[in-house]
Amino acid sequence: MNWQGCSVLVTGGASFIGSHVVDTLTERGAHVRVVDDLSSGRRANLSKHLEKHRVEFVHADLRSPGIAELAVRGMKVVFHLAADHGGRGYVDLHQAACSTNLLLDGLVFQACLKEHVEKVVYASSGCVYPNYIQTDPSKILYLTEDMVGPPYDADNLYGWAKLMAEMTLRAYYKDWGMKSASCRYFTVYGPRGVENHAVIAMIARAFVGQDPFVVWGTGEQIRNWTYIDDIVDGTMLAAENIEDGTGINLGTMERIKVLDAAHEILKRMGRDPKIELHPEMPTGPYNRVADNSLAQKLLGWTPRVKFWDGLHRTIDWYLSTKKQEQVELVLERMLTER
Repeated sequence: MNWQGCSVLVTGGASFIGSHVVDTLTERGAHVRVVDDLSSGRRANLSKHLEKHRVEFVHADLRSPGIAELAVRGMKVVFHLAADHGGRGYVDLHQAACSTNLLLDGLVFQACLKEHVEKVVYASSGCVYPNYIQTDPSKILYLTEDMVGPPYDADNLYGWAKLMAEMTLRAYYKDWGMKSASCRYFTVYGPRGVENHAVIAMIARAFVGQDPFVVWGTGEQIRNWTYIDDIVDGTMLAAENIEDGTGINLGTMERIKVLDAAHEILKRMGRDPKIELHPEMPTGPYNRVADNSLAQKLLGWTPRVKFWDGLHRTIDWYLSTKKQEQVELVLERMLTER
């Protein structure tokens, strides 16, 4: 696909992931429109584009009547990243809010069909995978795309909404020919990340000198944190290579224990507090790691950034952009909010 001069909408384009997608699209010469209600996105993430008038920014809620149709009108490709979302504390404790994604996605997809958008690229999630197969951290498990099927057991209403959106897009392609791709993101981290996600939360706790240093869960949870640059590369490749609504994993195959990540963060930041485990707090599945072989096959995509390297880059970014007193004011709220 030639992005030069291509009209592209990025919903949620002022967010962590969305703003990085906007960066890449503008670098490739696309004409980019961003629609964001700024409930979790930040205009500052787009400042370099807005100052140069390289991006059209619309501050609006896509769930409001008529907004979705106006947003997608004239667009060739839509990257749909907008969602009511947050970290583990948010998706566990704000079920009603996350349920509104069912409405949001439906309105956007319907508008894309009506306005003859050529392709929709959807930000899905590892939360579509069945909870019951992700319970044992001692088991070597890699989640393959075909594991999403009956009996469905998605992760909270957030996961169910993502699952329903994927199924809707496949149905739209089969019945009406609307092209799409669904990217299943796995625990994304990196610059512009916020404190309601685990990696940034742990960096923030070390940054403010928390002692005891709190880790939610037993610390035995296994994750495959995936660096933002790799996520964006995979998303662009999915846009260029998938048409039939296929859901594809974008995640590393590194199996990282939460407690090991915490120790590395503390070491890198020169902290030595007592670690205090809180198994009663929201933790999510204890064994969530992607198999990315399908992405390798269909997209030629493999993640390039190893977790420990990406973690160090993220720590350096955080230290260079944050002020301790400001982080102290928002940290506790951000752990469970947007």
